[in-house]
Amino acid sequence: QVQVVESGGGLMQAGGSLRLSCAASGRTSSTYVMGWFRQAPGKEREFVAGISASGGMSHFADSVKGRFTISRDNARNTVYLQMNRLKPEDTAVYYCAASRGLMEYSFYGAYSAIASYDSWGQGTQVTVSS
Repeated sequence: QVQVVESGGGLMQAGGSLRLSCAASGRTSSTYVMGWFRQAPGKEREFVAGISASGGMSHFADSVKGRFTISRDNARNTVYLQMNRLKPEDTAVYYCAASRGLMEYSFYGAYSAIASYDSWGQGTQVTVSS
């Protein structure tokens, strides 16, 4: 089973940028769909973005579309979440997740479902001040 570890969180002012990294272990990690989720205090965990194994397909939550991008470097077994024009409402713990079952062209509904993912990281805190 793939293990994932997030890094790159921190404190940023509104309007700034942060890049999160997710390092995946395991020989087959490059074949997994990868996703980013977040959970704010008192709220449920929600989908942020997902990327297919090849990197050719990605999905974003409406709340981050146009501000966040997702990419992956399969040679380094790493997935990135570039967060631009950060807002206070982006404050949350961000989790990286890996899915064996999702396909390249799975629909948004599948990418965004927590149950689609098999492995989760411990999370990294992102705090955006106003």
